[in-house]
Amino acid sequence: MSKTWLITGTSSGFGRLLTEKLLARGDTVVATVRRPAALDDLADRHGARLIVRRLDVADTAGLRTTADAAFEVAGRIDIVVSNAGYALFGAAEEASDAQVERQVATNLVGAIQLIRACLPHLRRQGGGRIVQISSEGGQIAYPGFSLYHATKWGIEGFVEAVAQEVAPFGIDFLLVEPGPTETGFRAGLDRTTPMPAYAATPAGDVRRAVDGGGFVLTGDAAKGADAIIAAADAERPPLRLVLGSTAYHTIARALDARRAALEEQRSVALAADVDGMAATRSERPAPPVATEGPIGEA
Repeated sequence: MSKTWLITGTSSGFGRLLTEKLLARGDTVVATVRRPAALDDLADRHGARLIVRRLDVADTAGLRTTADAAFEVAGRIDIVVSNAGYALFGAAEEASDAQVERQVATNLVGAIQLIRACLPHLRRQGGGRIVQISSEGGQIAYPGFSLYHATKWGIEGFVEAVAQEVAPFGIDFLLVEPGPTETGFRAGLDRTTPMPAYAATPAGDVRRAVDGGGFVLTGDAAKGADAIIAAADAERPPLRLVLGSTAYHTIARALDARRAALEEQRSVALAADVDGMAATRSERPAPPVATEGPIGEA
């Protein structure tokens, strides 16, 4: 059975690939872009199954209007893909206030407001799925990408909480965490003005690696798009979908290191409880939280 999708940021990268693949298999896509002409070739090929809308996700009022119109024209949207975003690259001190505000407004606030705008429609229609394109950078961090990581770690926390809030309505989430992949990500970087003070620091090392091609792009974008579609089609997808060997290994190392650091602090953590509580803490049930398994198994 064909499905209807709402996808933001469809002019390039995963958004474009997903739109192409979904249209090719017979689905309907409401695609948002800042430049509608970027999808003219697909509109000519697929006709009414592609509905194109202009949108800058940093425009909250426009975003709500576009989301409302998308559900109205489509009747039902099965899967929403929050994909629009980019990366601000450079040491945190180097970034201008305007760059910081635009990064947060697009990647974090824009994603949050898209989800919020779609939830009432998904509830009314009896359920649906939201795919949030995140990054390995939602669980690990590289120097030089501090503001980008802030948005990705932020949206992952938001999604984990909201997934628990809306599970009773038949709405679930998929967080996609690709590693370095040729999607035009590097070409779309918003760069800070380098400060000499950071030249001989880890931030400078990463800048030279990015500029000199030292970041190996191990991920295959087409295979990644196929994996996203397969997971989004699944009856019970995982909360997180890691894409690429780089993402797998960097996230695994980060999780191992955090768990080891946590265990080193166990005695300090337990000693900070009210007297008599730490000894019995393990016997009391933990509060419900989202797991790495399917939504609903928290």
